[in-house]
Amino acid sequence: MSGSVPGPPGGPQSMWSEDNVAERVRLEREARKWSTATLAERMSDAGFPINQSAIWRIESAEPRRRINLDEAIGFAQVFGIDLDNLLGPPQLAMHERAVQLIDDVRTSYRAIRAANDQLAAAQQALETYIDAHPEIEDEVGEAVSQVIAEELVTPGPFSGPRLVHFGHPPTVDEDPTDPPGE
Repeated sequence: MSGSVPGPPGGPQSMWSEDNVAERVRLEREARKWSTATLAERMSDAGFPINQSAIWRIESAEPRRRINLDEAIGFAQVFGIDLDNLLGPPQLAMHERAVQLIDDVRTSYRAIRAANDQLAAAQQALETYIDAHPEIEDEVGEAVSQVIAEELVTPGPFSGPRLVHFGHPPTVDEDPTDPPGE
């Protein structure tokens, strides 16, 4: 496979190879039912001139014609996809929704971690305050329990078990179905 970015010695080839880009160009062009001439015309119209035979050599020749950075940017622009998406494995090209959902999971997980950190900081600040004012510990405990209980009955988009335990904040690693202290 010419033009590929080599992986580690004895290891797999990089998933970000020129062969992947060449295959992706072919898949994107065919998905739009464009000829190589149509793609060449659209590339030129977008300010990335390339001729039809160059596209054929990128997609089909042995060895394949190398793709320069300007051309890669142009292909991504003409196909309406991110450059990272163009550079990725062609197997994911037809599963763009899966890639979007994976990114949504990553974003949501990061938000959960940030919220968990914020909850832990708020609890720590409250505990520090209670240490300085032990006479209100019972009242604060009851108020926190009430606030959490209200949140448990407030309808929301989350239909699964809530990450809430009375008396301490949950952590990402904690099983929300276990009773506190187990």
